Amino acid sequence: MAAFGRTASASSTSNINNNSALEVTEGGGGDDEGQNLWSSILSEVTTHSRSKLPSGKNVLILGEDGAGKTTLMARLQGIDEYMKGRGLEYMYFNVHDEDRDDHTRCNAWILDGDLYHKGLQKFAIPCSTLPDTLVMLVVDMSRPWTALDSVQKWANVIGEYIDKLKIAPEEMKEMEMKLMKQFQEYVEPGEDITASPQRRNTSVAEDEDDSIVLPLGENALKHNLGVPILVVCTKCDAINSLEKEHDYRDEHFDFIQSYIRHFCLQYGAALIYTSIKENKNIDLLYKYLVHKLYGFPFNIPAQVVEKDSVFIPAGWDNEKKIGILHENFQTLKIEDSFEDVIIKPPVRKFVHEKEIVSEDDQVFLIKLQTLLSKQPAASTGRPVEPSNRGPSGSPRTPSRSGTTNVANVTPISTGTKKIDPNMKAGTTSEGVLANFFNSLLSKKTGTPAVGGSNQSGGTTGGSLPPGSAKKSGQKLGLTDVQAELDRISNKTEAEVFSPTSPTSPEDSEVS
Repeated sequence: MAAFGRTASASSTSNINNNSALEVTEGGGGDDEGQNLWSSILSEVTTHSRSKLPSGKNVLILGEDGAGKTTLMARLQGIDEYMKGRGLEYMYFNVHDEDRDDHTRCNAWILDGDLYHKGLQKFAIPCSTLPDTLVMLVVDMSRPWTALDSVQKWANVIGEYIDKLKIAPEEMKEMEMKLMKQFQEYVEPGEDITASPQRRNTSVAEDEDDSIVLPLGENALKHNLGVPILVVCTKCDAINSLEKEHDYRDEHFDFIQSYIRHFCLQYGAALIYTSIKENKNIDLLYKYLVHKLYGFPFNIPAQVVEKDSVFIPAGWDNEKKIGILHENFQTLKIEDSFEDVIIKPPVRKFVHEKEIVSEDDQVFLIKLQTLLSKQPAASTGRPVEPSNRGPSGSPRTPSRSGTTNVANVTPISTGTKKIDPNMKAGTTSEGVLANFFNSLLSKKTGTPAVGGSNQSGGTTGGSLPPGSAKKSGQKLGLTDVQAELDRISNKTEAEVFSPTSPTSPEDSEVS
């Protein structure tokens, strides 16, 4: 080994770089051992320099607003808190090659869902980086009635942009042939196929001319854009709610899947159903992205059994496989239009009881006053019944037949218990009640008694001419009330409660 060290020090750097044979002058039997060791070291260095992960790969994400584009990229990046932008967003996700312990970043450009911002594609994907770009079309599965229009619209957007780029026809043709070859050479992983731990050398695979290339099937790659396309259906956890709330059945989801798969077949695109909420197929999405962009090994087969976790790699599908979905149709037909079957459900508005807002007290009282003023005068008042302890005589209740409302007052009977005429008014409870009911009798008649006499020769307060009596229910003015109060206060207790009143005003004044 000492001779090997001396020989290595004497060798020139240029000989090492040119992979020249090393001559061992000493050591005898160590010639083959030293040569093999140096050859393996140089081969490993050369291979590592060639296989270093590139840093210029790009993913352009297109889709409607609210489809979950930014949320999906944030999950791939491994962050929970992020801010959504406008126009054109830039994000990235890390790519790690565990075999060679190499790291790089894949650029992710998220275009706004408004077509007004479609011109910003030139800043994300210039002409020079188009061969290193993958286009991702994001579809919101919580709104499946927008799925077909969404993928068609954004496929036209990226197609128009690529057509406007000044790419040499030879270069564009080369990109289209490369995409078509990848589509034709797809081989589904099987149980008998063991994946190599190392990445396949794509350059060697492309140089193999003896590989068998199957012809394109019907409708396959009718629209070849030269760049790989991946359709990602997000929010697939909403399938259960669509079944419960909008009566979707399995045949409806098979119908939606068949139309999307027809679209993917025409553009040579792959299809993945994902769910951020249930963390479904997120790792699968990452593995497929690094496989298409960096050539990482990928041995996951297609998945078409579960309706909410579908995965169809580019090159696997064809018309016959799509036709299997049509066998499950019961009420639907193959030729049915997508817009006629998958329609937007009507918006179910929650029926709330109308909220009743109470109005202000003053407003209510004003309305009530206005209402009462419009009612007939006969219905506003009600005669007050005299108390059992008061005088037995009382004015008659006005008849309901609409006859005369003149109050006829009968002589007041004092009952078995006589009230002392000399008793001051208000000294006892009987006097207070007598004053109160007497005032009511006076208000019914309207004016003081004039000239009327009862059977005992006294004047009566209720004997008035028919023309001078006020009608029942007629309101008293302020002057009438004041006059009545003055008259009541000036009367003595004898005048009010005496069984026989004086026969003349002069007698009442004297008493």
